[in-house]
Amino acid sequence: MMIYESTRENIEKAARVILDGRLVSFPTETVYGLGGNSLDPKAVARIFEAKARPSFDPLITHIAELEMLDRIADVKSSRTFDIIERFWPGSLTLIVPKRDIIPDIVTSGLDTMAVRMPDHPTALELIRLSSGAVAAPSANPFGYLSPTTAAHVDELLGDKIEMVLEGGTCRIGVESTVLDVTGERPIVLRPGGIALETIRELIPDVGIFNRETTSPTAPGQLKMHYSPTRPLHIVDSVNLVSERERCGALLFKDGPDVSGFSAVEILSPEGDPVEAAARLFVALHNLDRAGIDRIYAEKIPEEGLGRAVMDRIYKASEK
Repeated sequence: MMIYESTRENIEKAARVILDGRLVSFPTETVYGLGGNSLDPKAVARIFEAKARPSFDPLITHIAELEMLDRIADVKSSRTFDIIERFWPGSLTLIVPKRDIIPDIVTSGLDTMAVRMPDHPTALELIRLSSGAVAAPSANPFGYLSPTTAAHVDELLGDKIEMVLEGGTCRIGVESTVLDVTGERPIVLRPGGIALETIRELIPDVGIFNRETTSPTAPGQLKMHYSPTRPLHIVDSVNLVSERERCGALLFKDGPDVSGFSAVEILSPEGDPVEAAARLFVALHNLDRAGIDRIYAEKIPEEGLGRAVMDRIYKASEK
């Protein structure tokens, strides 16, 4: 696999790869996606194969134009279109009724689908030039850390895909928020790049997912996910950890005593949840490569994007 600068010529080349039924990794504002033609069952099967992803975990379809939404989904609710107008393009994935044009392999047999419009020029151009609907989970082996740089994709997937489009470090750094709008009351199934508080400004009665879900109806609902190869344990404070040799510490902000730890990563020295979200997967990748035996991660306040960060830490942890 090679990393290509996101020039018009290379984006056109990547679009042809997708239209040929093969796979391309591309940048979004959240994480790097592993893209295949959402309208081609064989291409989607290659995504599951490359990621070693369970077939019961649905994929997100990415679009670049609202006209495509009407082609692939049966959306009639005016409230859903109000949500789209407020949050697209952006890091909000919607669960909506699907049309038959979307293969069952994309939705794991469900009659609903996950769809979003990313907020990244390279992603939007690639989608427009290819099929207009690109299935794209994070470009990593299933259950492992999500990639926020092209180098992460190269390290994690190697020659399993055709090419990677370079887009720098992802601006948000955690996956999209997933909002189910198929019922009477919208429900956040996965916290992510748009905070629950921001959604409540538009939808005051929005509900929130149950972390104990075992049968996923949307991407990212499994209890064990986004995991480093080293065991990760959640603690109230690393000040309480006595075992520090060959161990790493993942801190929300400056302050705790980290003497004796073999590796330390601080998500945001000033305690900014937005900065913490953007740095989370980079920090976990760094700790995973540090030659340590285990990682201790401090809890962070579950407010704003802190809720999404804590969700990813929980899913990465030993249960």
